[in-house]
Amino acid sequence: MGVLVFDDMKMLDLSGPAEVLSEANRFGADYRLSLVSVGGTPVRTSIGLRVPVDLDTASAPAFDTLLVAGGDLLPGRPVDPGLGEAANRLAAGAGRVASICTGAFVLAAAGLLDGRRATTHWQYTALLARGYPSVRVEPDAIHVKDGTTYTSAGVTAGIDLALALVEEDHGPGPARDVARSLVVYMQRPGGQSQFSAPLRGPAPRTPVLRRIQDLVQADPAADHGLEALAARVRVSPRHLTRMFRAELDTTPMKYVELIRFDMAKALLDAGHSATEAAALSGFPSYESLRRAFARHLGVSPTRYRSRFATTRPVPRRRAEPAGRDTRQGP
Repeated sequence: MGVLVFDDMKMLDLSGPAEVLSEANRFGADYRLSLVSVGGTPVRTSIGLRVPVDLDTASAPAFDTLLVAGGDLLPGRPVDPGLGEAANRLAAGAGRVASICTGAFVLAAAGLLDGRRATTHWQYTALLARGYPSVRVEPDAIHVKDGTTYTSAGVTAGIDLALALVEEDHGPGPARDVARSLVVYMQRPGGQSQFSAPLRGPAPRTPVLRRIQDLVQADPAADHGLEALAARVRVSPRHLTRMFRAELDTTPMKYVELIRFDMAKALLDAGHSATEAAALSGFPSYESLRRAFARHLGVSPTRYRSRFATTRPVPRRRAEPAGRDTRQGP
């Protein structure tokens, strides 16, 4: 298996999948990693460490699998032509090709994602879609398989992808053993949106739509139905709907829910209970908030809060001594 590396690559994009594959070898696999770079020179990682490589991309043999690491600088500037050409040449001889995090930009620049479904770090999915319109970007996916091409979301999602490769090669048993040994999910619940910054809806440019944004944020629990909103900004419901479609490609009601959802997420981050967050952000009930979380994140508000509220472990309830009567007396 070859790993294409380069200066300023994300260290965890290399070490995370490498640990998974190394651990899989303890359970019967036989993965052998070769690091390759343009020119065969050592590379400097995102944390400043220099990593020696095994091969020059120009003389590397065909690999059964090619992994392409990501790096923070990839989305912000054109991919180096030499790196794209190297990826293209190595991919031509590989049985399957996979990218970690922003490594998707290397594959896209090489034309290897044209017409395919793919993902990358949540911060850069929109940028990938704009820069490479022939790529069908799936912004919430942890990892995506399209034929023999694989892409993964940000940083630690490379571990998820590597586990998926182990499962594909050796079945769920060894993959489960590796996940347990590394104390990670074999398949984490929900998509990568749950790890993203608040959605904060697209900022409208039209004064009428900005007014609606202000109205909802100022009093999220008020009546913000289509008729009520149209009356407040003095346009017809039909015209208001057309304005939302033209500028934001959504409906007024979906936009109101997005603002409320964003507020609820921030309230949960601040320590409010799910019930409090529902009431304060304008959702009529916890159940309606739960449905919104399921649509946007794939997890419940309670589960989201428990994951992101603190790094401290939740204390376990102490078991009562055997035979003790725990009922309250009269």
